[in-house]
Amino acid sequence: MSPRQPSPLFQGPANAGRHAIRCLVPDLPPVSALLPYLERIEQNRWYSNFGPLLLEYENRLAALTGVGSVGGQCVTVSSGTAALALGIAALDLPAGSRALLPALTFPATLLAALRCGLAPVLCDVSPETWALTPEIALASLKYRDCRLVLPVATFGSPLAADAWDRFALATDACVLIDAAAALGLQQIGKSANVAFSLHATKPLGIGEGGVFVTSDADLAERVRRITNFGFERGVVIYPGGTNAKLSEYAAAVGLAQLDRWPELLNRRLAGWLKYRSVLDELSGVRVQAGLDQHPPAVVSVNLPADASHAASALAAVGIETRRWYLPPLHHHPLFASTDRVGPDGGTSLPVTEQLARHNLGVPFHVYLSDDDMETISGSLGTCLDAC
Repeated sequence: MSPRQPSPLFQGPANAGRHAIRCLVPDLPPVSALLPYLERIEQNRWYSNFGPLLLEYENRLAALTGVGSVGGQCVTVSSGTAALALGIAALDLPAGSRALLPALTFPATLLAALRCGLAPVLCDVSPETWALTPEIALASLKYRDCRLVLPVATFGSPLAADAWDRFALATDACVLIDAAAALGLQQIGKSANVAFSLHATKPLGIGEGGVFVTSDADLAERVRRITNFGFERGVVIYPGGTNAKLSEYAAAVGLAQLDRWPELLNRRLAGWLKYRSVLDELSGVRVQAGLDQHPPAVVSVNLPADASHAASALAAVGIETRRWYLPPLHHHPLFASTDRVGPDGGTSLPVTEQLARHNLGVPFHVYLSDDDMETISGSLGTCLDAC
């Protein structure tokens, strides 16, 4: 029997060799930083099922997010998508309830709503922040009765949790912020819950995992029970139960990553400020608004030309690019018939469509040098001049 060949899904190493400047390079703790935590696992002989390292990791995450100071909790889970889906399930909304979310997001946001039996409604985003705002959500609710709203911290840019708290109070809708790439930056609301991803590509990634964060300790406990098959005192009482626990090994990586977070954040911020000054020199190129005090997880720029042409031109000189969140959700075949509500109640989403044509993800990571940034900017400028 011949050995199984790599799936087309796993083309990372092959793609990496084609580009001199990579678009995204994960930054996880070195082996030396993991060893003390791995030794603790060996000493404890506790490998999963809510072990001591996991408890420490969740408590440190609660301190990082600030939710611990208000009696809330962080619940670690197996992925960012699981954090969304289990957070929605714990809200116990009636089947078929509508869930409002932006068309500009990763498919996981929509898939989590579908998995919980909800009816997604896609809406537009702000032309400045590229995110769903409370104002856009309020306008959308004039045309659709939505029990849940899923704002997205676009490209890791945090949302104003207090504004979403006011929205929830005014509308009686549940709010769960998909802040997949914004752990360490996104605030937690009094009623607005948050889901984070711990995927290796995220700034505080551990490889794979997620975190559900809420100020409501009872809601946190429901999510935790669901991650453990819905058990309580040996019997299953919570619906939607599954196995979505995080192991002690994952918690070890998480603890080592938290140890280095202040330094890592400073490096990312310094790199972003330099990068932004370079990008600002390109005529007609826009960056996402609201990134003055913190770095994004990834950098997507809005170009005065077709982004697909720019991507081809940059690839030709060895610069890797991506089209994050693109195509927008309603352009995916599986989601083409999903309900949409535009600014006027119709189905047109003009800001999303403009971003779909003109947004391009360019390299940004801590291994990017000043010379790399200048090369990217120069190559992008040359490409735009030729368009």
